[in-house]
Amino acid sequence: MPDKEIEVNGGIVVYELIGPEDGEVVTLTPGGRFSKDYGGVHELAYALAEGGKRVLLWDRPNCGKSDIQLYGRSESHMRAETLGVLCQKLGIGQVIAAGGSGGARDSIIFTMMWPDLVRKLAVWSIVGGTYSTMVLAHVYVMNELATVRRKGIEGVMEMPGWADLIAANPRNRDRLLAIGSEEFERVMNRWLDAFIPKPNEPIPGVPDWEFEKITCPTLIIRGGEKDYDHPKRTSYEVHCLIKGSRMIEPPWPEDAWERAVDAMYAGKGSVFDYWVQGAPALLEFFNED
Repeated sequence: MPDKEIEVNGGIVVYELIGPEDGEVVTLTPGGRFSKDYGGVHELAYALAEGGKRVLLWDRPNCGKSDIQLYGRSESHMRAETLGVLCQKLGIGQVIAAGGSGGARDSIIFTMMWPDLVRKLAVWSIVGGTYSTMVLAHVYVMNELATVRRKGIEGVMEMPGWADLIAANPRNRDRLLAIGSEEFERVMNRWLDAFIPKPNEPIPGVPDWEFEKITCPTLIIRGGEKDYDHPKRTSYEVHCLIKGSRMIEPPWPEDAWERAVDAMYAGKGSVFDYWVQGAPALLEFFNED
C-alpha cells in the first residue's frame, strides 16, 4: 500500500493503511524517533492484518517522512494530539491503540487525550524508572539543547537524527529554519521536563492521577526480566494504575530486547524484530467481546 499524506496541525503526516477495508482499525505506533518503515513494524502490521485487522501505520512528527513539528506539553503529547486529529480526518470512529516502547507511551497518552476514540489499548516495552527515563532525556533532548546553544539551529540540522529527517523530507530544512534557534531551545526545555524522574510519574511526563482517564479494556505485556530500558517494574506500576487492566507474560524471550539491540548494532536486524511474536496474543485480546 503506497504512502499517503495528510495535513495535521500545520504539518504533513505520512501514513498507510494495511489490511481489509472492513477490518477494525488498529493504530500501531513504534518507539524512539523511528519511522513506520523501521524493521519489525510492518511485520507485526501484516500479522495483524492477516487476523482481519486494518492497521494504521503513521510516521509521527519528527519521525520518518513526516514534517518536523515542535509543540505540546511533551513530544508524546504532541504525537497523541496528532494521532487523534489524524483519525478524525480519516473518518475513523474508533480504534484499538497499540504500541511498544515510546509507542506505548504515545498510545497511553493518546487514550487519555482521546478516550472516545479508543475502544481498546494494548502496550508493551513500557519505558519508566530512573535509568531508562534519564537515558531518554539524553537521546531526545540533552544533545539537542547542547547543540542549539553552541551552534544554533544550523547545528541542529547537522545532527544525525535531524539530518536524516531532512534527507527523508526536504521540507524539514525550511521548517527547522522557520522554527529558529530560540523557539527550538524553548520547546526542548519544556520537553525535557517529562524526562526528569518524579516519584508520581510511572512513565515520563504522565502523573499517577491521569491514569484514571483510561477506562477502556487494556492489555499490558510485561517487560522483560533484565530489560533495563523497559523495566518489569514499570509494567506492574501501569497495571496497578489502569483499573481493570490485564497483564500477561511476554510472548517473546525475557531478553528479547537485549538480543535485538545486539543484532541492531551488529547490522543484523532491528530492535522491533521480535514484536511479530506478539501477534497471536494481541489478536486474541482484540477479538474478545
